[in-house]
Amino acid sequence: MAELYVKPGNKERGWNDPPQFSYGLQTQAGGPRRSLLTKRVAAPQDGSPRVPASETSPGPPPMGPPPPSSKAPRSPPVGSGPASGVEPTSFPVESEAVMEDVLRPLEQALEDCRGHTRVCDDISRRLALLQEQWAGGKLSIPVKKRMALLVQELSSHRWDAADDIHRSLMVDHVTEVSQWMVGVKRLIAEKRSLFSEEAANEEKSAATAEKNHTIPGFQQAS
Repeated sequence: MAELYVKPGNKERGWNDPPQFSYGLQTQAGGPRRSLLTKRVAAPQDGSPRVPASETSPGPPPMGPPPPSSKAPRSPPVGSGPASGVEPTSFPVESEAVMEDVLRPLEQALEDCRGHTRVCDDISRRLALLQEQWAGGKLSIPVKKRMALLVQELSSHRWDAADDIHRSLMVDHVTEVSQWMVGVKRLIAEKRSLFSEEAANEEKSAATAEKNHTIPGFQQAS
């Protein structure tokens, strides 16, 4: 499942760089909303710039600092602990996905597609990059968890869900997955095409067998 979060803007691009919305937020809310400036202010006829009334009218005189309050909050005594009702915040520990559990189904899907497509060699190289980066500790826990979910959807023949996870990884973690994710994308497409072709052949064979069975006087050769 795609995560919902907002990353701050890149300060290297500029101080006003907009924040980055995760793939889950973009698909859930239809993309980040933007406030468009559609209203225009008419220019004055005499050519002199207009000044708001709040800038021309004198305001109240500045006031000095407020007098010190006699009822200042007292500091807690030394050695006193936190309130009894406050407990330290505990963060859940995320479990990492196992590399073999992700690579094994992908390699099996690649073997199923061999002989049916010409991109198997390129997909194999991409999967080798995935294995190298995973073993080298270059992949974050969210990437590993989403790859485990992608493999589950791929093994269950839920092609749209697997492709949606692929898009979420490309949006939220492009710097980590850009070198090998194109191979996973092609593998999903090739496996989907092969599955549809096999299903169509099975349906055609079943229709032919049923047609031959209903022909009067037809005898199957022994």
